[in-house]
Amino acid sequence: MASANNKHKLPDLPAGITNFQVFWFSELLKRCVCAGKIKDRIGKLTDLVFRLNDPYPEAIGIYLEHGWGNPTEFIPWERVIKIEPDAIFVKPPQDGTVYPPFVDQPGWIMVNEHLMGRTILDMDGRRIEVVNDVHLLHSKGRMLIVHVDISFNGFLRRWGLGKAQWIKDKLISWRYVQPLSVEDATATDAVSLSVTRTEVKELPSEDLADALEMLSGEEQQAFFSALDSEKAAETLSHVEPRAQRQLIANLRKERARNILSEMSVPQLADLFSVLPHDDMVEMMELLPKDEAERIKSIISEREATARVLMSSDYLTFSREATVGEVLQAIRGSHLEHDSISYMYVTVGSDNVLAGVVDLRELVLAADATRIGELMVSPVVTAEDDDIREDLMELFIKYHYRMIPVVDSHDRIRGVIRYKDIMQGVVIRAKM
Repeated sequence: MASANNKHKLPDLPAGITNFQVFWFSELLKRCVCAGKIKDRIGKLTDLVFRLNDPYPEAIGIYLEHGWGNPTEFIPWERVIKIEPDAIFVKPPQDGTVYPPFVDQPGWIMVNEHLMGRTILDMDGRRIEVVNDVHLLHSKGRMLIVHVDISFNGFLRRWGLGKAQWIKDKLISWRYVQPLSVEDATATDAVSLSVTRTEVKELPSEDLADALEMLSGEEQQAFFSALDSEKAAETLSHVEPRAQRQLIANLRKERARNILSEMSVPQLADLFSVLPHDDMVEMMELLPKDEAERIKSIISEREATARVLMSSDYLTFSREATVGEVLQAIRGSHLEHDSISYMYVTVGSDNVLAGVVDLRELVLAADATRIGELMVSPVVTAEDDDIREDLMELFIKYHYRMIPVVDSHDRIRGVIRYKDIMQGVVIRAKM
């Protein structure tokens, strides 16, 4: 507990607050609740109930559970007299018996039920974190949620080890912690946490996929709707099949068309292969006919070949091209970053593959250097009739980000990208 007059500095407190106390929810949890006197124990605090006010949620009551099938009790916050280290003192029930059972209402959240241990996306570290504790401010009879703590200290407090402060508390202001959909927050008590929609767009798709898998229903849809088409496509390719089915089932046609247009054929084939038949047919109708036929071929033929799976997004150069020329061509190509991991060196008008150069080697070389001086030869390749299992073995063995596909005369015909072949394997391994 702290007051405004001591030396304890607290970040981002509500404006105008001068005299206050601060509490950790973990330290209030299971604290005795007494009706007027310490001997008149009602029970132990099971949870605190807050209303989602702007900018900070405000406490509206104490929730008590008695176990063994006994009714719950809800103590309105205006009945709280004071909070002491050993007990919370409240006014006795007005009818002299017990407080009424708890009845949930739209727009209410419960700290222990809905916040503690829930996932939050840390917009500074851009990674998944967990709410280990909730920071509360008490002033002039009002109790507000002002921060969540994602530090290890919060974890220790949850286990009754609050004195063992190992590191600095890591607090995130409630101003940056919002329900996934403010519109839905007043209609459901199922509140998970996330950064604001603007910040969500900046997070890695792998982290977003992990977060989506922890959500369900309206929360999941609200989260996914915050992503633009490109980010939504990346994220959709990383989530596990159950979440893929849920997300696809709730997409409007135009939104689905935009997302699918950002995905490669192998990614689409992996996605469609886990959808119910009717959903798959509906999604196929949103694609160009030639693309849909390729996807059908992959799905129907378990032995799909590199010829079907390969992409045409790659760059080739002659031996004589300079590093400066190559870098200029890369900048003007408008290809995705995962399509320019390697530059391929070819000979003659038939594009016979002669060598490969890693993009990192190019960046470190002088502009006047000939690309032929940097290339590695011979090149690990796939043949255009290699089946998917063969391609998987190549990626597992060599750990390349892309592998070129050649015909029987070593002419480059396309590239196979790691994520297009291995992503589905990784997702299913998680199931």
